[in-house]
Amino acid sequence: MKLSDFDYELPPERIAQAPAAVRDEARLLVHERAAARTQHRRVRELGELLRAGDLLVLNDTRVLRARLFARRASGGRVELLLVEPSGVPGAVRGEGEWRALVHPARRLRADEGLALEGGPERVRLLAREHAPDGTPAMEWRVRLEDAAGNVLDAQEVMARAGHVPLPPYVTRPDAETDVERYQTVYARVPGAVAAPTAGLHFTPALLADLAARGIERASVTLHVGPGTFQPVKSANVAEHVMHAERFELPPETAAAVRATRARGGRVVAVGTTVVRVLESSAEPGGEVRPGRGETRLFLVPGAEFRVTDALLTNFHLPRSTLLMLVCAFAGRERVLALYQEALAQGYRFYSYGDAMLLL
Repeated sequence: MKLSDFDYELPPERIAQAPAAVRDEARLLVHERAAARTQHRRVRELGELLRAGDLLVLNDTRVLRARLFARRASGGRVELLLVEPSGVPGAVRGEGEWRALVHPARRLRADEGLALEGGPERVRLLAREHAPDGTPAMEWRVRLEDAAGNVLDAQEVMARAGHVPLPPYVTRPDAETDVERYQTVYARVPGAVAAPTAGLHFTPALLADLAARGIERASVTLHVGPGTFQPVKSANVAEHVMHAERFELPPETAAAVRATRARGGRVVAVGTTVVRVLESSAEPGGEVRPGRGETRLFLVPGAEFRVTDALLTNFHLPRSTLLMLVCAFAGRERVLALYQEALAQGYRFYSYGDAMLLL
């Protein structure tokens, strides 16, 4: 497969810069593969499109206010994105060292302290990471400190001084409304630096309606990392090295999938992150094993889906691994044709945009 096989033209004005006024009022392109039928609906009508006995699987990760701005002693401004704890003692609690993407990174030096904007804290640069070819990368190991050099809890600092890490294609600064809207209503486990965007469309009322119709619900956790926006650079798709993301699939979710299969229901993944967890945890026969770990699963056309029966997802960037996953699920030509139909119908694209349901 060539990277160009997953390309399409998107006018910049079709990239949603803000969410729908009401979450579940977002538009929903519905495609039934067996009947080759397409409908144009609203997310709030999801209960009419699923049936009793189906299982919705949601990603309950919570987005951190992980974008920080700081100043060098010279006055130069530096942007940091705290990605995840580095694994040193204290990191589970949020203390200790963190991996961070830093920009601009060229002139920074180890042991430099940056004054944090929005608070008295400082960011201590510890060591710069290097790319596989030995060249310096944007990633640093950092530590958050008070004025006396005492180590601080990074999550507490983010809550006070951090900004919502909106995707790079949202070109405006983050606003106070993004604190709520770039977060699912069922977010529970802190750790993501990007939202599982298919879930942004759900409201408590919609979830209650689905439950009343006999549509069940289960959760997994996958902490979405910055790699979700990493472009595929290899002209040959098979040469792309997939980014890793941390996940957990609880025993009760594995049991829910098993029970759904037994009653003839469908497993409906809410977002590509859920697909990655389910398919990473699937045995050859389709049994889902509980557990936690790290996944680098790269799903492209020709991949086998052992668990996922239906997919609710947003519209993704051209040439991205997310688009490739959707093409793997429903067929490349079909998906690209649906994208063209969405463009013709005026759908809004990407994280704050509209959605599609593939049945």
